[in-house]
Amino acid sequence: MQEVQQVLTASLYTQQMKKLTRIGELLGLSPEEMESLSTPERVIQVKVQVVGPDGRVKTFIGWRSQHNSALGPYKGGVRYHPNVTQDEVIALSMMMTWKNSLLQLPYGGGKGGIRVDPSKLTRSELEQLSRNYVEKLHKYLGSEVDVPAPDLNTNSQTMAWFLDEYTKLSGRMDFAAFTGKPFEVGGIQTRNYSTGLGVAAVAKMAASKLLGGIEGRTVIIQGFGNVGSFAAKFLQEMGATVIGVSDVKGGVIDPNGIDYERAMAVEKEKGTVAEYPTGRKVTNEQLLVSECDILIPAAIENVIHKGNAGQVKAKLIVEAANGPLTADADLVMKSRGIPVVPDILANSGGVVGSYVEWANNKMGGIVEEEEAKKLIMSKLEKAFEETHKMGEKLGDQDLRTAAMSIAVKRVVDAMRLRGLI
Repeated sequence: MQEVQQVLTASLYTQQMKKLTRIGELLGLSPEEMESLSTPERVIQVKVQVVGPDGRVKTFIGWRSQHNSALGPYKGGVRYHPNVTQDEVIALSMMMTWKNSLLQLPYGGGKGGIRVDPSKLTRSELEQLSRNYVEKLHKYLGSEVDVPAPDLNTNSQTMAWFLDEYTKLSGRMDFAAFTGKPFEVGGIQTRNYSTGLGVAAVAKMAASKLLGGIEGRTVIIQGFGNVGSFAAKFLQEMGATVIGVSDVKGGVIDPNGIDYERAMAVEKEKGTVAEYPTGRKVTNEQLLVSECDILIPAAIENVIHKGNAGQVKAKLIVEAANGPLTADADLVMKSRGIPVVPDILANSGGVVGSYVEWANNKMGGIVEEEEAKKLIMSKLEKAFEETHKMGEKLGDQDLRTAAMSIAVKRVVDAMRLRGLI
């Protein structure tokens, strides 16, 4: 039990470094190159303050990690959560570097966060928080420098506040400085659901290669937020049967299937999808080890670890969350022959959607919704095929090794060419 607890509390950065170390050994990278890849180019810590309705000042800590710019401006989301740490933000920025590289997007990796519980702030306080965060960071942002986007507990409204504050401070109407914006201020209609669409699309591609197709396959989704819920919607449309879903309050399993529209209505009315009227209630832990064809962890990191990896009954895992499997869990899945589609591929629909929005802003807003969807799908299909072929080339290596070897090599090649290493 103590060993399991140690795994659960291990930092996301530690887990990512274990994974990167394996890739470094596979690629034959030198210690100096590994040191360069593991060290962010810049980490900025800021004090963010808001004035509450009672006139009292509340103080929070925020960060922006700019990991690597060899392939282009930093790109990655900003999250608001009470457990955000500098370590986590650095790890997530590193993962964005690999993700953007794998998808051949013209970006490096960045990530931001504020240690705050947004549910305890008023709308006015959230606006102050967002504007003050950008006030502290605006000199390090911009469409050619660092392009933030929504992440955990942030949304298009947050990006609208970011954009407006940035415009006031910089004096530049640079709509491409942020992505995931409302449609009215330069956003695209696909961005809200592009991550969930990408998860479903990649799951379908993987099922086609590894399970004989997606139709009739049973799916369990741990996490029913924006990503998990849209993944459920699109998978249902593709012919899969979603039999289990959960959120922070618990989950439900119904072998006959969980209808997306009904689940959304229940979540809206009851405040949790766990109150779905049919099936049996389960905990998140039970959900992860329940029988299914495809398991999609879409909540938080490190939920599948050495302590429970041996109990997972899925035939295929698709990582919709960032880092839901620890490095040890990867090895267990490999030994058990359970393929894992890594996060840097599976949940990349969001950043591809951001790329389309960014490029559309640069071109003056000429891309329509269906064209944007086609561009997103094209990028995902190309990256999946490349990863699958690399996996076959490497023999007994897993899909994460295949994806990361492609991504890391591109970054290293760019750094060598630019004289950065």
